[in-house]
Amino acid sequence: MTQANFLNIAKWPLLLADVLGYAGTLVWHNPHPLSITEAVLIIGLVIVGAVLGALPFILEYRAFMKVVEVNALGAAVDQIRNVETIGGQISSVTDQWGRMQEAMERHSAKTITSAREIAEKMAIEVREFNDFMQKSNDQEKATLRLEVDKLRRSEGEWLQVLVRILDHIYALHNAATRSGQPELAAQIGNFQNACSGVARRMGLAIFEAEPGKPFDAKIHQVPGSEKPAEGALILETVGAGYTYQGRLLRHAVVRLKTEEAALVEKTPFKPEPGDEE
Repeated sequence: MTQANFLNIAKWPLLLADVLGYAGTLVWHNPHPLSITEAVLIIGLVIVGAVLGALPFILEYRAFMKVVEVNALGAAVDQIRNVETIGGQISSVTDQWGRMQEAMERHSAKTITSAREIAEKMAIEVREFNDFMQKSNDQEKATLRLEVDKLRRSEGEWLQVLVRILDHIYALHNAATRSGQPELAAQIGNFQNACSGVARRMGLAIFEAEPGKPFDAKIHQVPGSEKPAEGALILETVGAGYTYQGRLLRHAVVRLKTEEAALVEKTPFKPEPGDEE
C-alpha cells in the first residue's frame, strides 16, 4: 500500500512566492504615490501569492485522495481475488461433493443390490429349511404313527392273550367250585386272585355280575342274539367282564333267570294234603 508521505510536494517555491506577494503588499502600503500600473501589479501579486500559498495544500489533498482511491481500489482488487479464490474453492468443493455423491449413489446401489441378493438367498434358504422341517416333521409323524399303531396292535394282542388266560382261569375256578372240593376251589381262587392282581397293575380289571341283580345292557350281555326282557334278573355269571384303564373292554356274560324259576322263588312252598312227611 502506497504511503501518503511519499507524495509530499515541495512548498518552498510557493512560500517564496508568498513572500514576494507580501513584499508587494508592503510596497503597496508604501506612502509614496503609486501609479495605476503599480497598483494593479501589486494586487495581482497579492492574488497570485494567495493562490500559490493555498495551491500546495490543494495539490497535497488531491494526491492524498488519489492515494486513498488507489488503496481502496487495491483492497477491492484483493477482495475480488479473494472472492475468486473462494469461488474456486467452492467450485472445487462442489465438484468433490458431486463426485462423492456419485460414489455414494454407486455404493448405495451396490449395497441395495447386495442386500436384495442376500434377502433373496435368505428367503430361499428359509423356504428350503421350512420344506426340510416339514418333510422331517411329516416323516417323524408317520414314524410315530406307525410306532403307535404297532404299540396299539401289540397292546391289543397281549390284552387278548391276557383276557383268554383269565377266562381259562375263571372257568377253572368255576369248575373247581362245582366239583364239591372246597380246598381245591380255595387254592384255585387264590391263584385267580393273584393273576387278577397282576393284571390290575397293568390296568386290566375283571368284574362279575351279582346274582339276583337286574340286567344292565351297558355292562352285561347274554349268550346268543336274544334280547332280555325288561327287569330280567341275573342268575349267574358265565364269563367275566373286563375294563382296561377305566374303559369297558368286554361285557360280562350272564345267564338270566327264567320266568318259571323266578315264579317258583317268589311263590312260598305249600305242602299238599298227605305230603306232610
